[in-house]
Amino acid sequence: MGEDAVTTRPLDLYARAHDASHYLLIPRVFAAPSSAEDVAGMLTVCARHDVPVTFRSGGTSLSGQAITAGVLADTRRNFGAIDVIDGGARVRVQPGATVRAVNARLARHGRALGPDPASEIACTIGGVVANNSSGMHCGTEANTYRTLRSMRFILPSGTAIDSGAPGSSAEFAASEPELFEGLLRLRRRIHSSSDSIGRIRQQFSMKNTMGYGLNAFLDYEDPLEIFVHLVIGSEGTLAFVAEAVFDTVEVKPHVAAGLLVFPGVQAAAGAIPELVRAGAETAELMDATSLRVASGLPGCPEQIRALDLPDPAALLVEFAAPGSEELQERSREAERLFEGLGLALPASMTRDPRERAGLWKVRKGLYSAVASARPSGTSQLLEDIAVPVPALARTCDDLAGLLAHHGYRDPVIFGHAKDGNLHFMLNEDFSGQGTRRYEDFTEDLVDLVLDAGGTLKAEHGTGRIMAPYVRRQYGDELYAVMREIKDLADPRGILNPGAVLSDDPRSYLENLKATPTVEEEVDRCVECGYCEPVCPSRKLTLTPRQRITLRRDAEQARAGGDEALAQRILDGYDYDGVSTCAVDGMCGTACPVGINTGDLVRRLRAEAAGSIESAVWGAAARAWDPVSRTGGAAMTLASALPGGPVEAATQLARKLFGEQFPAYDRGLPKGGSQRPRRRDAGAEAVLFAACIGTMFGPEEGRHPGGASSAFIELCDRAGVRLRTPEGLGSMCCGTPWKSKGMTAGWEHMRSITVPSLVEATEGGRLPIVVDASSCAEGLAIMLRSAAESAGLRVMDAIAFAAGLLPKLEVRARISSVALHPTCSSTIAGTTAHLGAIAGHIADEVFTPAEAGCCAFAGDRGLLHPELTESATAEEAAGIAEAESARGGLFAQYASSNRTCEIGLTRATGRPYRHILELLAEATRP
Repeated sequence: MGEDAVTTRPLDLYARAHDASHYLLIPRVFAAPSSAEDVAGMLTVCARHDVPVTFRSGGTSLSGQAITAGVLADTRRNFGAIDVIDGGARVRVQPGATVRAVNARLARHGRALGPDPASEIACTIGGVVANNSSGMHCGTEANTYRTLRSMRFILPSGTAIDSGAPGSSAEFAASEPELFEGLLRLRRRIHSSSDSIGRIRQQFSMKNTMGYGLNAFLDYEDPLEIFVHLVIGSEGTLAFVAEAVFDTVEVKPHVAAGLLVFPGVQAAAGAIPELVRAGAETAELMDATSLRVASGLPGCPEQIRALDLPDPAALLVEFAAPGSEELQERSREAERLFEGLGLALPASMTRDPRERAGLWKVRKGLYSAVASARPSGTSQLLEDIAVPVPALARTCDDLAGLLAHHGYRDPVIFGHAKDGNLHFMLNEDFSGQGTRRYEDFTEDLVDLVLDAGGTLKAEHGTGRIMAPYVRRQYGDELYAVMREIKDLADPRGILNPGAVLSDDPRSYLENLKATPTVEEEVDRCVECGYCEPVCPSRKLTLTPRQRITLRRDAEQARAGGDEALAQRILDGYDYDGVSTCAVDGMCGTACPVGINTGDLVRRLRAEAAGSIESAVWGAAARAWDPVSRTGGAAMTLASALPGGPVEAATQLARKLFGEQFPAYDRGLPKGGSQRPRRRDAGAEAVLFAACIGTMFGPEEGRHPGGASSAFIELCDRAGVRLRTPEGLGSMCCGTPWKSKGMTAGWEHMRSITVPSLVEATEGGRLPIVVDASSCAEGLAIMLRSAAESAGLRVMDAIAFAAGLLPKLEVRARISSVALHPTCSSTIAGTTAHLGAIAGHIADEVFTPAEAGCCAFAGDRGLLHPELTESATAEEAAGIAEAESARGGLFAQYASSNRTCEIGLTRATGRPYRHILELLAEATRP
């Protein structure tokens, strides 16, 4: 490993320490190995020096599996390869790829991974294998254990084995004879005891991620296959999984859903066997408190909102089929079945995607509703258990009583009912007496679950939270077998010590994480990590979760009287946490509690802004027309001069005046044209042409007026009359000032822009159409903050143009186009319009699965080009892979925002243009 892959800087250690659990340890070293060979070398060194190693990928684990005071090794950054094989029947994946990314690749083949965890947006294959993930649909039939075909793993000794390679079992026996023979010995030991066999079969007849997967000794004879299936669910305590090959499952495209409301949990649980026999793919249970919480969610179906029952329960059920007619028949059969289930309300199945989404929003919205409402300073715990299905109703009632007995208010209980799997949420403050309450509750919970013949962990892995109770769940004999497995595979005990097995009965109460109140913008953060895959700075500096947790850690240090530690933690935060944040808002789209970390960053920028910088930007706001035109002229002049001297001059200026001075390179275009002016008394829409079209012109030799002239051409062709607001040249959506925290400049821009738009739109009668997606978003934000703008409507030009398509005849069809959806179109929900326009003019439309925010972010791409380079690397690789697969370039490359087009042009070397330019050219007579 290179030196840049290992760090002991406090900011890096504290930033990477946090995961989604309520535990925290600060690593001594953070490492980012770039290959399996790096991992093997690291393990042998750590074993030689008895230094513990824990592997971390998505950091979504809830039970304390991915923390350490030793070496924390990141397996997400450099282990993201996905290779679809056998036409999608199998997929070879490295541990850093997310479940969503893998399924996006498989979708074109009508296939998916079997495991379907709710955290699929952020959880990675490393975690899926480490925790034997299942999910809402797959049960135990298509979980990780059942669908993983082979893996390449590395032992603490440095031995690497690919279990799918010919002769791998013999290689395993020769390389690790003690482990090989020890596994055979343990298999004989288990098979010689009918009690052990019976207990293993009973425990693994349900979802169970407690301890090691001893069912491997019953399911397999070959020591290598036994070990591979022991590694599944071992939480990184036996080996590092460098690669896994999965058998995939068919995606049934036709789905119907229904919400069944019962007079109580007992009745709901009693209906499960019949629903399973009828072929229900999903049966999600929600108790009375869940339904009450759900009734307050936006878009909650009326049948829940209007419930008037003393103690209702509900099952969200789904049926799926390969064909429409088959699904229709299944739906009819299901509705006949419902009549005999003792429902409290009539129920029917729906195939409408919006209605299905509304039902799932209720189920999935429970977490965000409870987590958002928790008191500041408390931790959110989401726990899970499983019991035999006949014991489900009683366990649900007993669990609700237990939570109430210990003073946990409004506990929400829900789960995967057909698997006997319950989830529940509670809030706890670990900084005071809450720890004792949590201890008492845990002891009672263990009694409740084990008395019901259940397992203390069904999906979330053992972790530190339940490691002390493995012996109690399995008994002394099987616990001894697990201890020997660990000793055989990891004789020096360096792999993730403290997870899975613990002989200390109180170890689960150690290293509990405090969540001090810090800032109102982010105090709701539950540190789940869902924001990280969509963050453009994730591979360069920090993610939203890390920006938040660093500030929490610094505050915790201050509260303990250690100001020096607080300073060390935040040393480097100005660049890593503030300067290189794109403030694009994508984190808010993924965050279950709706946090846009950009709000925090904007405030920090405002607080850090000097008087000179603020004055400059304030002056720019008051003279924006000449400033923007001067900027465009400077771009044109720079493009006419030799590139070397201009680039050198800007680099010198950056050294002298700091990184507030933009960098120039030859990849930047010439300046654009003056913003258009139209005053039409009979206008049907108001065009707010973005100022970025003035500063950055279109690609050389292309549509001369850029997006604004293309939009005007399209409207003229479709017979739509336009006007522009008076004084448009002096206006802006305000994003440059808002993103920098320049409040005064933003307020001035709002003061001149809003009244002009009120006048131009005739008080809101006409829509405002913006020809750049990011500026449409910025203008919408500005208008929401102004009382006088009530009723004004902002539309992205691509959404408006999509409505004109029936009036636009395609005369020069494009063979193929590759698209880049912008972060703004994703947030606004207009990406579908981008695809619709492309589909209207092109025979082939391709959007890379890796597409995300380009992080050009107005001027971030000029101030910190390394940010855009990092953010676009994966998408550029996806484009290159697609070009290779199709045997040539795409005919066109398009987006809906000029700076995004510049960023993608830089990254791919392909000329990205605004989709409206392509539409105008394709429909030109």
